[in-house]
Amino acid sequence: MKHFRSGCPIASALDLVGDKWTLVILRSMMMGATSYSDLARQPERIATNILSDRLSRMEACDLIVADRVRQGSIRGAYRLTPKGADLLPVVQELARWGEKHLADRWQPPERFYAIVASDLATDRS
Repeated sequence: MKHFRSGCPIASALDLVGDKWTLVILRSMMMGATSYSDLARQPERIATNILSDRLSRMEACDLIVADRVRQGSIRGAYRLTPKGADLLPVVQELARWGEKHLADRWQPPERFYAIVASDLATDRS
């Protein structure tokens, strides 16, 4: 069970996703990244030790689930849980805010804003 610093829902949500990398990893998964190598190749260039740590934390918080079955050269894949997929509107609005208020940022593809959480969520089964 995760220890939260307070009963505030904002502070508690930030305890889960408020670090430098978790929302970036979620964004990448929402756009279709599923493997460790997919996530390591993102433009932000997350260090592999940090990526591994964040994926473990995200799995422990039930934001993602790891399929450890080997499929060809891919050692497994990661999928969003319904809880992780429910963060889609938050990530989309954060992107909109960044586009509006931060100069010289790249614009996410239209398909990013067309995604809905129900398209992303997978059950643990």
